[in-house]
Amino acid sequence: MPFIEQEAKSEYKEIDGKKVHVITPEVEITLTNSETGQEYMSDKEADDDVDNPETDTKREHLKRDVHIKVAAVKLGADTGKV
Repeated sequence: MPFIEQEAKSEYKEIDGKKVHVITPEVEITLTNSETGQEYMSDKEADDDVDNPETDTKREHLKRDVHIKVAAVKLGADTGKV
């Protein structure tokens, strides 16, 4: 199961006197052991598996897939005034 590493956020900020739409995308991570197929629900869970002397898991066995979800945004000209 994937886990959310960063929540999506949309806000307006003033940058150099102009109103700028700042979009932070949602980042979804799927962390998998390439040897066993086990999926981890967090970085800590994967680290614990690597650090566990009772498993053969090594850091190079971890595969990290990153899915970035960007919201649809209206594009067009604006005055940029706050």
